[in-house]
Amino acid sequence: MVRMKNVTKVYDSSGTVALDGVDMMIEEGEFVFLVGPSGSGKTTLMKLITGEVRADSGKVIVNDFDMNKIRRRKLPKVRRTLGVIFQDYRLIENMNVYDNVAFAMRVVGASGREISRRVPYVLELVGLEGREKRLPSELSGGEQQRVAIARALVNSPRMIVADEPTGNLDPVRSLELMLLFEKINEMGTTILVVTHEKELVNALSKRVISIDGGHVISDGMDGYYGYEIE
Repeated sequence: MVRMKNVTKVYDSSGTVALDGVDMMIEEGEFVFLVGPSGSGKTTLMKLITGEVRADSGKVIVNDFDMNKIRRRKLPKVRRTLGVIFQDYRLIENMNVYDNVAFAMRVVGASGREISRRVPYVLELVGLEGREKRLPSELSGGEQQRVAIARALVNSPRMIVADEPTGNLDPVRSLELMLLFEKINEMGTTILVVTHEKELVNALSKRVISIDGGHVISDGMDGYYGYEIE
């Protein structure tokens, strides 16, 4: 769950007002698209959710944690409730598929037994069974993104945050990825996808939050609207 109330963020170095009085609520179990033009404030919203930056004013609650009051040493607790997926995958090149996913569990202190049980299950869920021993360089772009999704899922997060996850994929693979997110959402995980791909958003008919100029300008279930993309 994410709750933002009257959130403002200004970057001191440039004086840029990234967010100006933003109110937003994402409930447990929702599937939400966040859309907006370049410089609209999407990235700042993501960074507030993951704890990379703090709001200058207003309230930010993420999975029951108050992000304005939480101490830095406790941020890992918040991040264990989140699975973050990036456009550039961020896989460890000298680790095979299995070890890339298992690494996320080792970081949080999971036992060998837990890892050997959970990793194969998650790899099967994302359609990577049989590819456990392959290196990232031996995979297609779509397969690499599925490894990134498996890594984000393996610690059973309450929420997945995906930043332009289809940016390096062709339309067919992009749709496959969104359908995978939909499947994960149906299993109970909250999904937030930041994207600029109008066709994908329209294809799934989920809730869409549009942001521009640091303001939420529309929020609803009627597909992709609020601004026009080039």
